[in-house]
Amino acid sequence: MYLELFKLHELPFRLSPDPQFLYLSKQHARAKAYMESTIWFTDGFVVITGEIGAGKTTLIETFLRELQSDATVAQINQTQLSPTAFLQTVLVQFGFTPFDMKKPEVLATLNKFLTDQHIKGRKVLLIVDEAQNLSYRVLEEIRMLSGIETTKEKVLRIILVGQPELNDKLDSKELIQLVQRVRLRFHLSALSSAETSSYIDHRLEVAGSQGRRIFAEDTYATIYRYTGGVPRLINTLCDTSMMAAFGRDSDTVSAADLGEALRELQWVEFASRTNRMQSLSPEAIAAHADSAPAVGRILLASGGTTILERELRPGRLVIGRTPDNDLQIDSKFISRHHCQIVTQPDSCLIEDLNSTNGIYVKQKRVRRHNLNDGDVVIVGQHEIMYMDERASRLRQPTDLAEPALPPEGMPPEQGN
Repeated sequence: MYLELFKLHELPFRLSPDPQFLYLSKQHARAKAYMESTIWFTDGFVVITGEIGAGKTTLIETFLRELQSDATVAQINQTQLSPTAFLQTVLVQFGFTPFDMKKPEVLATLNKFLTDQHIKGRKVLLIVDEAQNLSYRVLEEIRMLSGIETTKEKVLRIILVGQPELNDKLDSKELIQLVQRVRLRFHLSALSSAETSSYIDHRLEVAGSQGRRIFAEDTYATIYRYTGGVPRLINTLCDTSMMAAFGRDSDTVSAADLGEALRELQWVEFASRTNRMQSLSPEAIAAHADSAPAVGRILLASGGTTILERELRPGRLVIGRTPDNDLQIDSKFISRHHCQIVTQPDSCLIEDLNSTNGIYVKQKRVRRHNLNDGDVVIVGQHEIMYMDERASRLRQPTDLAEPALPPEGMPPEQGN
C-alpha cells in the first residue's frame, strides 16, 4: 500500500470504526456527552440519530472503550428481530444461553439479572445500534424493560442509535408512551467545511503524518463539495485520492489526483445526490441572495399567525423538522425532510419528499404541485402561502388599491 510513500504507520481513512481516529467535532462531542450522561442518570432513554456514515458507530465504540469497570453492557447491532428473539439476544449479551426459554422465562431472567446487578452496585446499559430497523413491538418491549426499577430508581440505562428514520418512527402515535420516556434526543449532523478540513488533518496526524501537509490546499473545498461533510464519504474519497497519488509516485495528493478519484468513483457533487442542501456561512448566504432576482416568496403561518417570510430564488429549498433543512419547522407533524420547493427562473414547484403526513393543496393530497400566485399549501399544522414576485411586478399600480384576500385559513399579511 501507500504507507511507506506517505511516511505513515497505519491507514488513515479506513471505513471500519476505530475510536483512535475519532474526530470530536462540536456535534460529535455533544452526542458523546449525551451518551455519557446515561451513566449518571437513569430516568429515560437517550436517542442519537445521524445519517449513514456520520460516525455513530465510532462514537459508540469510543464511549464503550472509556466506560469504567463497574458497568455491564449489552450492545445490540442486529435489530431485525422478533420481540422474543430480541430479548433473547439481550440475555446472550449478558452471558446467558436463553434459546430454549419461552418469553415469560426470558423476561423473568432479565428482571432478576437487572435487580441482582443493581444490588451489586453495577450499572447496566443497553445500547441498540441501527435502531431504526426495530419493529414497533420490539420498541414496546424495550419500553417495558426500561420500567424495571427498585424503590428509588430505574435499573437499566438505554441508548438508541440509528438513522434519521428512527425519529419518524418514534414520532408515530404507536410509540407515544416510549417518547414520553426519552430524556435526551440529538441529531448528529454532517461536518461543516472547516470541520471537514480539520477531520482530514486529524486522521492523517493519528496515522503518523507529524504535521506534514499531504493533501494540497486546493483539494479541501472540493472534498467537502463532493462528500457533504459525511465522514464515511470523506474516508472513501481521501483513500482513493491517496491511491491515485501513489500511482504516480507522489507523496502529495493534488487536485488532479482528487479529480482522478472522483472519476473512478463516478461521484457527482453531494448536493446533486441528496435532497439536503449543505449549510452555508452567513457570507455565502448573503452572496447567494444578491445573485438573482426573487422569483417568488412564501409566507409560513401557524394558528392564524404569520411566522416568517422567505424569498425564493432559483435553486432548491428543503423544508423539514431537523436543523439540516433550509427551512426548519419544529413540529411533530413535520417529517425529518418533509418537502422541497424547486425554483426556476420561470416556475416554482413544491414536491413531497415521502413525508408521513404529506402536503395538501385545496384539501387534496398531492405529490407535487406547480405553484401559482396565491396558492396555499398545508404542511402538517402549518400553511405555506406562495406569492409570485413576477406576477406582482406585472401588476398595474391601480391593482394595489384593492389587494386580494389570502385563501381561507391564512392570516392577512401584517404591516410593519
